[in-house]
Amino acid sequence: MAIFVDNVLDVYTINAIIDVLNDKNVFEDGKKTAGRTAKQVKNNLQAKVDVPAIAGVKKMVENALLENSLFMDAAQPYKFAKVMFNRYEIGMTYGAHVDDPFIAGTRTDLSFTLFLSDPESYEGGELVIKRNDGDEAVKLPKGSLYLYPSTSLHYVAPVTSGERIAVVGWVQSRVRSEEHREILFDLASTLRNLPDSDDNKESRLLLLKTKSNLTRLWSD
Repeated sequence: MAIFVDNVLDVYTINAIIDVLNDKNVFEDGKKTAGRTAKQVKNNLQAKVDVPAIAGVKKMVENALLENSLFMDAAQPYKFAKVMFNRYEIGMTYGAHVDDPFIAGTRTDLSFTLFLSDPESYEGGELVIKRNDGDEAVKLPKGSLYLYPSTSLHYVAPVTSGERIAVVGWVQSRVRSEEHREILFDLASTLRNLPDSDDNKESRLLLLKTKSNLTRLWSD
């Protein structure tokens, strides 16, 4: 299951992050953290992890995600494997690859891209998910996120003008099975859309009971 999550970050948080990322000295060659295969297709810049200001804005992103109910319902996060910032300038791209199954010792069940640049400010740079029924190209408004299974083959199309800045990250879910996560997400969505009224009280209680017991049953 893949979902879009709008307005993960408000404009003030985005501006605070961009202020830090406007210092190009915080970036380095993205190949430094790529595996042997990925090095051959990765051409971007990424923020250095040992810069205090980067650690601060990384925490801002993580906190925003943990406070977002849609992200929480979809990801069922146990922990973040890694959260990092990247920059694509003209001509930069990241060819087709699949994310590592473990990053920093943490299993990667879900990947996400959180866009920080206005889509009108650059051309190209789409996140493209390769599917058997046709590729899906994703380019979202700044502050919005795309969450998708880490098993997906994907790439970032070449940037042909402007620059693309984004947050990328990987999540270990409490619920390992994608099918189980989707069922729990559907139950959470039903509860969210079912008015909390006296007429629905018993139905909501039964749905809550079912969701809680399935979460208990399926969690690692």
